[in-house]
Amino acid sequence: MPAPNIFDSSDPTLFSFPSHAPGPAGALPITAGQLRHWPSGHLFGWALNAGMGLPPEKLGAPEYLILSTHGGLRAPDGSPIALGYHTGHWEVSLLVDAAAREFDTLHAIPFAGYCSDPCDGRIQGTPGMFDSLAFRNDAAIVFRRLIRCLPTRRGVLGVATCDKGLPAMMMALAGSSSLPGILVPGGVTLMPTKGEDAGKIQSINSRFSVGEVTLEEAAEALCHTCASPGGGCQFLGTAATSQVVAEALGLTLPHAALAPSGQPIWLDMARRSARALNALDELNLPLNKILTQSSIENALVLHAAFGGSTNLIMHLAAVAFSAGLTRPAVADWVRVNRLIPRLVDCLPNGPANHPTVQVFMAGGVPEVMLHLRRAALRKTLRDRDGIDPENVIMAPGAAKAKGLTATVCFPTGNLAPGGSVIKSTSIDPSVIDPDGVYRKKGPARVFTRELDAIEAVKSGSIQPGDIIVLICRGPLGSGMEEVYQLTSALKHISYGKHIALITDARFSGVSTGACIGHVTPEALAGGPTGKLLDGDTIEITIDRNTLEGAINVLDVDLAARPPRPGLAPDPNLPDDTRLWALLQHLSGGTWAGSVYDLDAIARLPLGAPSPGDSHLCPKSASTPNPVANPHVDTA
Repeated sequence: MPAPNIFDSSDPTLFSFPSHAPGPAGALPITAGQLRHWPSGHLFGWALNAGMGLPPEKLGAPEYLILSTHGGLRAPDGSPIALGYHTGHWEVSLLVDAAAREFDTLHAIPFAGYCSDPCDGRIQGTPGMFDSLAFRNDAAIVFRRLIRCLPTRRGVLGVATCDKGLPAMMMALAGSSSLPGILVPGGVTLMPTKGEDAGKIQSINSRFSVGEVTLEEAAEALCHTCASPGGGCQFLGTAATSQVVAEALGLTLPHAALAPSGQPIWLDMARRSARALNALDELNLPLNKILTQSSIENALVLHAAFGGSTNLIMHLAAVAFSAGLTRPAVADWVRVNRLIPRLVDCLPNGPANHPTVQVFMAGGVPEVMLHLRRAALRKTLRDRDGIDPENVIMAPGAAKAKGLTATVCFPTGNLAPGGSVIKSTSIDPSVIDPDGVYRKKGPARVFTRELDAIEAVKSGSIQPGDIIVLICRGPLGSGMEEVYQLTSALKHISYGKHIALITDARFSGVSTGACIGHVTPEALAGGPTGKLLDGDTIEITIDRNTLEGAINVLDVDLAARPPRPGLAPDPNLPDDTRLWALLQHLSGGTWAGSVYDLDAIARLPLGAPSPGDSHLCPKSASTPNPVANPHVDTA
């Protein structure tokens, strides 16, 4: 077969192009004062606007910037020309379009800029996960730069959906709080009529490996799980929780979080948000009048009432820092979670596991705030889906009667002297003692790579009673990767509830079970988990009533035991993420939001090491790890 000719299309008419063009008709409506006093950039900006086709007579109207995480390229009929990374950003261009057209009806000039985002689901179990959390800071920087580089913008409308893009957008808006700003959440995808949600489906390979599903069942379920083309996942993971928190912060219109992507009510929200931003501008109400310390408290309360993702411990702190507000400390999370009952029954927390779109139909954030009890959507949920909205978003007494407990617990102990986190409400009730306490004592099975740990689960070598300890996966080791491959397997394999997990990595918001993450200090920063050996006896106690917990190794003198051999960052850790790990470490670490605190960094003497610097991402010279998919080139 002859090679295609890529150097010449053999079409002589292609060379029939001009070297000059007349340009737009008319003249710009500039004044002598503008010519005399404006920066040259303002004047040239008008020339650019006219060159892009804006009629000259429209110049001088208010300019608003629409930023989004849109990815991929859709045809007008919705079919893919080039795929995005995930459904969450696949349709947000429709929100940009709706908002932009609304600005036009308001006689304003919309601009649009983009910075797409990755999908944590797509990169589970691959070296792509090493870039995931670090990407959030990069995207926030890009968004802030785009805001500053349109000096004539009067306000910013951000459109975003998923795990890193939405927290990055919140950080960017919070960091530009002298401007009016508003957030348009990208919504959620619908559940399949028959099939599994996007959280459960990610355990399909582990369930197949231990013989709990067939090849045919897996193939059909994987095809149907993303039942609509756009929106974040159907469960209250990091993406959905970020939408809830954004609304609680006052960054969105009421009842904006968790709207069904692609539906008229979703597009209407974008149009109303454009009108709201215009009104905020006319009223001279910048975000710093809305995003206050009380907003941070509101977000903590709503997070507890919904039972949200533990990843928001980092993201909410980062938003507060970006706004110049006090970051919530662990003590604040503990206080609020002990005070505020969980009122929402949503995947993955149960007991009935309603999808996020049904939480929206039950009234969403405003209903949890007890303002929309008589909303028409609640009647629709009852009439169409046959679900009583009172069983989705409950009054405190009803929630208590159904056994809903507060969500987040922060265990300490000799293995986590700096703290850790567990979504205690999601531990399987059948392994909780009658007094509401989870107690487990078992042998440690220690791994330094997620690939090895998940292979042990798939092969059946991890047995009921074992406690998996996964180390070297914190910021210094792997960029604090998300290990949902493991947590989803333990949730959905029939005997997984009898296995626990302790790690210095982080979890997806849909993670459930006795999974303890965020262990501090991490192994590579001298943490005690770096001294554990296979067979060490670990004791875990989680009191779901008092939200107190501990993880301890028994009968081991940790002070006398040296670190185990083989502790090292992942050899595939990118230099970009090593830089992120260093900067966030010097800025207070993950509990402080994994931000870049330049004042804290600047206080360090130049050339002087800070505590723990000897552990900061030494470049490993060992052979790169093999990847799960031999066809993926990680070079």
